[in-house]
Amino acid sequence: MLRIDALIARHHRATLLVWLLVVAAAVPLALQQSRHLTAGGFSVPGSQSAKVDATLEREYPEASRAVVAVLLWPGKGATPARLVAGIQQVSRATRHLAGARLPQQVSDLATFAAELGEPVVLPLKVSVSEDQARNIVKILRKRLGVGKRSGDGVEIHLLGESALWAGLEETAKSQLTRAETIGFPILFVVLLTIFGSMWAALMPLAIGVVALVVTGAIVYLLSLVLSLSLFTMDAASMLGIGVAVDYSLIVLARVRQEIPASTSFSAARQAALLTSGTAVAVSGLTCIAALAGVLFIPIGILRSMALGAAIIIAISVLAAVTLLPALITLLGSSRVSANLVAGRQNVKRARLAGRGWGWNRWVSAVMRRPVVALVIVGGLLLALCIPALDLQTNTGVLQQLDAKNETRAGFTEAAQLAGPGILGPSSVVLHASQSASSGSLNRGVGKLRAIAQRLPLVKKLGPTEVSHDHSYATFTVVPSIDPESVGAEQLVQRLRASLPRAITGTKLRVEVGGASATQLDEVRKVASSMWKVLVAVLLIALVALSLLLRSAILPAKAIVMNLLSVGAAYGILVIVFQWGWLDSLLHYHAPGHVDTLVPPLLLAIVFGLSTDYEVFLLSRIRERWLESGDPRRSLAEGLAASARTITGAAAVIVCVFGVFVGTGIPIIKEIGLGASFAIAIDATLIRLILVPATMALLGDRSWWLPARLRTRVKADVQQPRIESEGARA
Repeated sequence: MLRIDALIARHHRATLLVWLLVVAAAVPLALQQSRHLTAGGFSVPGSQSAKVDATLEREYPEASRAVVAVLLWPGKGATPARLVAGIQQVSRATRHLAGARLPQQVSDLATFAAELGEPVVLPLKVSVSEDQARNIVKILRKRLGVGKRSGDGVEIHLLGESALWAGLEETAKSQLTRAETIGFPILFVVLLTIFGSMWAALMPLAIGVVALVVTGAIVYLLSLVLSLSLFTMDAASMLGIGVAVDYSLIVLARVRQEIPASTSFSAARQAALLTSGTAVAVSGLTCIAALAGVLFIPIGILRSMALGAAIIIAISVLAAVTLLPALITLLGSSRVSANLVAGRQNVKRARLAGRGWGWNRWVSAVMRRPVVALVIVGGLLLALCIPALDLQTNTGVLQQLDAKNETRAGFTEAAQLAGPGILGPSSVVLHASQSASSGSLNRGVGKLRAIAQRLPLVKKLGPTEVSHDHSYATFTVVPSIDPESVGAEQLVQRLRASLPRAITGTKLRVEVGGASATQLDEVRKVASSMWKVLVAVLLIALVALSLLLRSAILPAKAIVMNLLSVGAAYGILVIVFQWGWLDSLLHYHAPGHVDTLVPPLLLAIVFGLSTDYEVFLLSRIRERWLESGDPRRSLAEGLAASARTITGAAAVIVCVFGVFVGTGIPIIKEIGLGASFAIAIDATLIRLILVPATMALLGDRSWWLPARLRTRVKADVQQPRIESEGARA
């Protein structure tokens, strides 16, 4: 870090110029960040649903083409003539549209229904895949004025998977823009309150903007060669803004603390980079490694979100240890250390100290009664973890849209016409080996159809289609309920259990796929892989903390407390989104479950951020312990010196996540609420009570190491120290 600081100090203007050029080059790319982001990403490689999709695409080329339809729904004031005019508008909109057209026969039949004043569905003839059809849907949305109020009373909606994802993309982009627009002013107020200086408040915000822009450009470039979900930037923005500002805040706060006790401004900056800069680097790498644990779950959307978050954290660390020191050097000591409310704060602190308040007094109080603190706070956190034992997960694309959203309204109206199951039928694929006769395939299909028809929640069966070489046969099973519901998943389970029994002893193999099957496979895959994510995250945190703190006890303690944070976060998600206890207060309708993708992502995010604060706090305590050798004194002084910075950094994270809770789609709401709640607990109950209480009980044992490792860290204790580190603000 000292080498980095020396290099930047000599070339701070060049460093700023390089970053400026990088941002300038990134802006045009970042503006297109979602252009190549893909829909879907829920498929589980190797699962039955994935095999069925591959078979249908290979053996039935028509099945791989997108399904797009236009729904004309007569609202208040609609007349048959206006419905007919709507059909003519659709005909004009699809004229000369590459990849899709409105067949004349469909238009004629629809006109007959429109003259009777009935809702009209116009299925288009599409010759491209679902991903390619999103561009068609976007063009039609503009040409037809979808989502805009019409004076003729006819509502126009687009149906199909590509239409659903296009609507979801538009919603996600608008809410992401809204969250960023609301979030940055709130962060400025929080930072201004923490630092009391406009310059000090603007620098972390600048780092946040830079990280966001550069990440957007990197995501765009990666999307040209990788299949990334459109949720990638939502996760990156939500986590990255807070982390970028957090890391900058911690380094900047240390510089401001070091200035009064240092012989020079450069010495203060060096001390901050050597201590807080190192902690930021280790914390960032730990957080990235924790997110890498999510890669154990082979689901595209989950990996995309983890990748986006990891990229922006890496950019945030790089900016915090290069761009921020360059800005600090450029502004100089007077602007960096300026405090518009310093006098008022000093008076307030003096009054609080006179009344027996302050961080030192707080730590002393906790250390006098460590067992009481552990029992009360530990009991409270365990109580918050209890609801997590009832955690139930499910997923669904349509559920990500608000009930009043135009796209979801169209799907709801379409379900009223033909039943909800028509939007997501299950596909049954029967495969005959080469030695099987065509007659056995036909008999097998007959048996499967007879069994499927008798199952509960089955509305109807689609026609049977046989492949060109007569080795495959397929038909659809239309449920009578919402295909994203738990009941539809249970129907898939019944099909997978009962259909294979009907062809036992034959040379036939049956598989069940479709939207509900994909959803079921995703839920099962995430549940069965969670232990891998947990083990990976625990090992990463253990190694990182052991290397930084040179202790065998403190990393284990940190992991236990981080698990309490995660458990409490899961508990609050169950209370809000599964049990719905706060529906009336929040004016919210709980879906009755937690989204399947949230637990692994939340585990990585909360564990990473909690480890960050553990690193910042314990590294500060370790500094004092190396200087004094007194565990109680080092604990009190280290916590008192870092508590204000940690609580300020946590306030930033809570504010950022809180904004996304108020504006995000359900999966983002859940991640935001769980993470903000966990970080609030971590920065208060854990860092300010449990940490000092446990370390007070452990005493010197906190820094215990095995004998073989103890000799290896003696040089670390005796390493040269920067002159300014002896005194603190």
